[in-house]
Formats: sequence, C-alpha cells, structure tokens
Amino acid sequence: MFASLHTATIATGRVQAAGSAPRLLSLVRAALAAQRQRQSLARLDDRTLADIGINRADALAEAARPLWDVPAPWLQRSLL
Repeated sequence: MFASLHTATIATGRVQAAGSAPRLLSLVRAALAAQRQRQSLARLDDRTLADIGINRADALAEAARPLWDVPAPWLQRSLL
C-alpha cells in the first residue's frame, strides 16, 4: 500500500511540476515533426523509396495518416 501511494505521489508531483502547457507544446511539436517527415517521404522518387524498402503506395499511405497519429515512442519522450 505504501509503495502505491508513494509512487502515485511522485507521478502526480512530476505532472503538476511540469505543467500541462509545456506538455501540450511538446505533443504539438511531435505531431508537426511527424507530419513534415511524412510529407517528405511522399515526395521521394521511386528509386529512393526502393532503397529504403517501401513502395509508392506505402509512402502515400503513411503521408495520409492524420496529424495526431504520432508514433508511441515520440509520445513517451514528449511526456517526460
């Protein structure tokens, strides 16, 4: 019981200390970075896409993902 309360206190203290505005800004930056990279991927020529192991359809599908669909590891870094 003590460990659970202690862990919860530490976790909420870190969230309160960090504030929600910096976290939101970090999430927006991650989403915009993902969107820029997706658009760059869509502009690559077929030869370059083949070099990295994907085809045109995969590149366009990735570029069509919504802005808020950010890779999970990026979210973990932005929430720390």
